[in-house]
Amino acid sequence: MSTFLSLPELLSTLLGTAALVQPALANGGWYQPAMDVNWQVQLQGTPDTHYDVELYVLDLFDTEQSVIGGLHAQGAKMICYFSAGTFENWRDDAGRFLPGDKGRRLGNWPGERWLDIRSQNVREIMADRLDLAVEKGCDGVDPDNVDGYSNHTGLPLTYQNQLDYNIWLAGEAHQRGLAVSLKNDLGQIQDLVAHFDFAINESCHEWDECELLTPFTQAGKPVLHIDYLYANDPVGRDQLCLYTQGLGFRTLTLPELLDGSFRLSCNP
Repeated sequence: MSTFLSLPELLSTLLGTAALVQPALANGGWYQPAMDVNWQVQLQGTPDTHYDVELYVLDLFDTEQSVIGGLHAQGAKMICYFSAGTFENWRDDAGRFLPGDKGRRLGNWPGERWLDIRSQNVREIMADRLDLAVEKGCDGVDPDNVDGYSNHTGLPLTYQNQLDYNIWLAGEAHQRGLAVSLKNDLGQIQDLVAHFDFAINESCHEWDECELLTPFTQAGKPVLHIDYLYANDPVGRDQLCLYTQGLGFRTLTLPELLDGSFRLSCNP
């Protein structure tokens, strides 16, 4: 079974996180992308690194260290993607997750299941993933699926469970000198904007939720927005670009597989 934090351990963790995160937030000794950052994200296939952009988001496990070194040589920053809220049966560390760590299957994603973020074992694995990011030379991390509490996970996750976990993730990243993005999780932005360096969002325009991300731009932190709808609709994409540019977002239209097959930017 998963090992869960007792109340004293939870309080200790919360207090410890506060003690660690607040000085780190004050010092900010890690990469912090500018509001007008040009960027690219690709999570499948051989990374295409020919774009003249400052920031790349690539997979933590699949990206060779030589690719990261090459990006640094051309003056780019590397944000390493991993799932912090789901089990993926193809990852190198998949065997470390306990049966009790796993919840329901994740939608239409084969081999992927929600994780019990209350599990100490899950936290230890995620801490090791952050260490791997440092070892490989990542400038920051993009932890995905950090909104399990608002999904059908098969686990009794609460808003506070998620908030505690996400703040812990941000604090652990910062203590390692890594920038950290908030991926989606629109319902907790007001509580989390102070702890994260930028936001990455998928499709807020589809659900009329983009205004929920404005606390980031108001705090001088960029919102990197992904559109999957308008690759073949230039009129719709122009309207989307006008809208998200008005919000101060950096929008890309990309394939749903994020395989690098095309890239259309609202901010050339």
